[in-house]
Amino acid sequence: MEKQVHFIHFLFALFCFSYTKFSVAAEGLVNGRRENGSVKLFVFGDSYADTGNWEKFAASWKEPYGFTFPGKPAGRFSDGRVLTDYIASFLGIQSPVPYTWRKTVEKSGLQSGMNFAFGGTGVFDTFINAPNMSTQIDFFQQLLEEKAYTKQDLYSSIALVSLAGNDYTTYIQRNGKLQGLPAFTTSLISQLSASLKRIHGFGVRKIAVTTLQPLGCLPISTAFSSYENCSESWNAASRFHNQKLQQEIQRMNKESRENIYETLDLYTAFMSKLSPAGNMKPSSFLMPCCVGMASDYSCGNIDKNGAKKYVVCEKPELSIFWDMVHPAQNGWDQVYSSLKSSLHRLY
Repeated sequence: MEKQVHFIHFLFALFCFSYTKFSVAAEGLVNGRRENGSVKLFVFGDSYADTGNWEKFAASWKEPYGFTFPGKPAGRFSDGRVLTDYIASFLGIQSPVPYTWRKTVEKSGLQSGMNFAFGGTGVFDTFINAPNMSTQIDFFQQLLEEKAYTKQDLYSSIALVSLAGNDYTTYIQRNGKLQGLPAFTTSLISQLSASLKRIHGFGVRKIAVTTLQPLGCLPISTAFSSYENCSESWNAASRFHNQKLQQEIQRMNKESRENIYETLDLYTAFMSKLSPAGNMKPSSFLMPCCVGMASDYSCGNIDKNGAKKYVVCEKPELSIFWDMVHPAQNGWDQVYSSLKSSLHRLY
């Protein structure tokens, strides 16, 4: 039991820091751009969507993060691009500027929208002192009140919502076991639903929310099997969350009589890439590229003398996972290839 509690604490720490048709859609849209201005993307979420909102003390701002893109640490919890970057690319726009950078860029830099995501956060509060989803939406509301974006901007905008993993690690850390998780999931989906409606209430015409990734296949969950097997109990929790989410999205669209809300199926996209092919071992897919040299260290750690206490694999471009929790750029690229055919629904 003591080992299990230690694992849960370790998981949480790594996850946080190492972690109608669209009314105006089809008309005037060419390769993701509109004749009367670009699509704007507003992002709410955690480390899977964060592109630099954390201050420089976070792991995302330390080597070797950013190793592949842009070649140095840039605030992403990966060696390169994350989900936000791929969705923006599909829409034909630049990745939206992180909220904490908004005063350091020219007004033209806000034309692609804004990213409010902070690594380590959730729908509810986590143990990380950072803005949860409700607070992220408060930031959005404040910008609207300051006239940073017009009603027309919002009418041709899309929101990306990607979070919930940290809510589950927080629940486990507080309770020590999975018992009672279904009731927590129900509460979580209810709050998430209210937040999605709030975003739509400001005038955002299309909202895409990700399903929960297979938590049992993250390296932190597979390390105990030498990266050979996913944790079925954690994956079952992910599937239950996703089932409830899909049901709620269907209910909300039926209630609004429009297809305002869409799900992006991260679970299926990840699982389709984590299945061994031919003679390849599961560890080829589940093993992280960047790991600490000992159990007390993680990717990006250095000692008091500045010596690296981590190692990086020889070919990051072949890795699905970058560290013990976060996908590598290659992982996100492969997930995006699975999602791409469904992204037309964002229009």
